[in-house]
Amino acid sequence: MDSLVTHLCDANNISREDLKVHVLWNSEINAFALPDGHLVIYTGLIHNAENQEELAGVIGHEMAHIELNHVMKKLGKEIGLSALIAMTTGNVGTEVIRETARTISSTAFDRSFEKEADIKAVDYLLKANIDPEPFGKFLHRLSDSESELSKYLTWISTHPESKERAKYVRKYRQGKGINFKSVLSAETWKAIKEGVGS
Repeated sequence: MDSLVTHLCDANNISREDLKVHVLWNSEINAFALPDGHLVIYTGLIHNAENQEELAGVIGHEMAHIELNHVMKKLGKEIGLSALIAMTTGNVGTEVIRETARTISSTAFDRSFEKEADIKAVDYLLKANIDPEPFGKFLHRLSDSESELSKYLTWISTHPESKERAKYVRKYRQGKGINFKSVLSAETWKAIKEGVGS
C-alpha cells in the first residue's frame, strides 16, 4: 500500500508525511478519509479490486477528499461548528470522536464533492502514469445491485450514482493518451491479494 500511496503523492506533489494510511482487517469494500490526513483502507477493498489500478483510483479519490478539504467541510455540516472547534482545540470527548468517525465512514459527501474528488483522482492517476480506466470500470462493476458482493459494498453505498460517475470518469480520461505503467510488479500485487484474502 505504501508503494501505491507514495507513488501517487510523489507524482502529484502531495506530502507523503502528512498522509497517514491505515489498512484495517474488514471484509467490507470500503475506504474513507478522516481529519488530519488519515486515510483508512479496508482489506475487503484490496481483496476485491481486480487490479492495482482500481485500488489506486479509490485511494486517489479519498486522497482528493483530504487535499480538497472535503472532510472538514463535511464535518462542519454534519456535526456542527461547535463540535468541530472542540475537536481542533483538543477539548473533545470520546463520544464526539466516535460520532465523527461514524459520520465520515457511513455517509456520502455532497454530489459536487464526489464529482470533484473523482476528477481530481483521475488527474492524480494520469500524472502518476496510472490508467484511470479501471477506476471507471470499478465504479460501474460494483454499482450493480445484482452483484453477489452487494452486501459488502459500503464504499459504493456511501458514494451514490456510481454508474453515472463511472461515465464521467471514463469520459474525462478520453483523449489523454499516456504511457501507462504498473506501480507494483505482478508478483507484489498477487502477494498483496493473497495476504488479505484469508
